[in-house]
Amino acid sequence: MTRRQILTLISMASVNFSSMICYSILGPFFPNEALKKGASQTVIGLIFGCYAVCNLGSSLILGKYIVKIGAKVMLIGGLFISSGCTILFGLLDRVPSGPAFITLCFIVRSVDAVGFAAAMTSSFAHTAKIFPNNVATVLGSLEVFTGLGLILGPPVGGWFYQAFGYEVPFMLLGCFLLVMVPFNIYILPTIEADPSKDSFFRLLTHVKILLICYVIFTLSSSLGFLDATLSLFAMNKFNLSPGYVGLIMLGLSLPYCLGSPVMGYFTDKYPVLRAWFVVMGGVCIALSFVLLGPAPFLGIQSQLWLLILMLGVIGFALGMTAIPTFPEIITCAYEQGFEDGLSTLGMVSGLFGAVWSLGMFYGPTVGGVITQHLGFEWAAAIQGALSLLAASFLAVYYLSQPQQPRIQRRHRHEDEAEDDEVTPLID
Repeated sequence: MTRRQILTLISMASVNFSSMICYSILGPFFPNEALKKGASQTVIGLIFGCYAVCNLGSSLILGKYIVKIGAKVMLIGGLFISSGCTILFGLLDRVPSGPAFITLCFIVRSVDAVGFAAAMTSSFAHTAKIFPNNVATVLGSLEVFTGLGLILGPPVGGWFYQAFGYEVPFMLLGCFLLVMVPFNIYILPTIEADPSKDSFFRLLTHVKILLICYVIFTLSSSLGFLDATLSLFAMNKFNLSPGYVGLIMLGLSLPYCLGSPVMGYFTDKYPVLRAWFVVMGGVCIALSFVLLGPAPFLGIQSQLWLLILMLGVIGFALGMTAIPTFPEIITCAYEQGFEDGLSTLGMVSGLFGAVWSLGMFYGPTVGGVITQHLGFEWAAAIQGALSLLAASFLAVYYLSQPQQPRIQRRHRHEDEAEDDEVTPLID
């Protein structure tokens, strides 16, 4: 790898880890804390969901203007905003219960979403630009650090909450995220690029991209649903503390963390299998959600071991399904004649982030409403049905299309780096 590629990997790994650990600390204790402050299950879902709505709009805008803003400036600014909002969120326990607390939760989470969208949009674009022929492999490897953030966030948040109260988890992790700002200013390479005249609307004229977007939507809505509902279900059903709920969430994030690099490698090495990885992963997620509760129509008693096992299957299947989607959209965009450059990668990153955010809004909001009226078991089964539907649509599409050989595309920026190449990414 070149020096530029190594620095990019280090930078993206730090961004993924720090951003996700700050994002994931809410799960074990915030829903319970919000209930004490007068928020209902539905309102808690909306607090989680507003983050996704703001992320959605921000991703589209930032993805379109990434060249004008500058990929490095966008990433650094996003980290700074997110760190400040994480610290501010830790002060909300001092706000009076009721409308004041709920309103400030919405405001801080919304601003935080803009920062997160900036960091993630830039991160995806950087990765695809610097590693054009190993996008899935690198993304899968970086998802190890995403997974570590998801793994450490819930137990760290839950334990610090139990030991020191509401404020300390947010203050600690907010300051950690703030340290990442000067670190990335120093090591992140600068990317120069020209703006493109292409648009999101043209990107969405392809049926395959629309179907992949629906798959991405179901994946993120599944995670959003679990964020807003799993902790309360586990506490009430199995009488667990926030710290143990954080450990249960390891069942989801650990298999995702370990499986993503493997899926990334096979996705790049055998690109013709990408579609079937997505389909098989979607089916596994659907079956696991039905068994998560389990669904009442199965007549199976709810067991803690079964819950943890199904979370593990969901985690691995998420990697199997999510990792191939990004390179598939990029490939499809190039096949439609989009320019090979940062502008196109920014739009693809923005589209991915926007659809992901739409699912993250749907999952906790609609999932929260269904859980409040029908219970967690039925809500999980309905969420599983969405994944099965997405997998079925994509399978029908791929089976109906004639098989065509994929053309290996050579990238302009690959030529620029070739002279400095020391070792290949993967033999």
